[in-house]
Amino acid sequence: MQITPMIATLERVLAAAAAPLVAPLGLATRLYVGWVFVNSGRLKVSDWPQTLSLFESEYHVPLLSPHLAAYAGAAGELAFGTLVIVGLAGRASAAGLFAVNALAFISYRHVLLQDGFEAAVGQHLLWGFMLLTLVVHGPGQWSLDRLLAGRGAAGPAGIRAAA
Repeated sequence: MQITPMIATLERVLAAAAAPLVAPLGLATRLYVGWVFVNSGRLKVSDWPQTLSLFESEYHVPLLSPHLAAYAGAAGELAFGTLVIVGLAGRASAAGLFAVNALAFISYRHVLLQDGFEAAVGQHLLWGFMLLTLVVHGPGQWSLDRLLAGRGAAGPAGIRAAA
């Protein structure tokens, strides 16, 4: 047997084995990355004086006052994180959360780029990668977007999603 047909056969076997995992992996990605940011937003809100202090002294958010940045950060984490979890406005909410993650990294880069913070940088990169994957592939079959599309709601350009 030649190598090319063997590779093609292996590709078909792997694709068939992976197919049932697509929906659960999309859901797991949304649940994990959404939870990370909802939890962060919840922590900000639970100790607002401390949050304001951190935004005034530690986080250097460009173009925004510390108080506006604190409100925007907490609101973005809570709103976009929740939307990502349930898969509503999936691509847009993942893009919004990607922006929150990028701004968090930029705002704290003076600490994150020091020696000893490689794991924290890795976390931001992982979350960014997961969110970009959701932007590119959408929230998946097990999402409110898909549920609403199945009930007759039209998607982009009026196209109905397949069931």
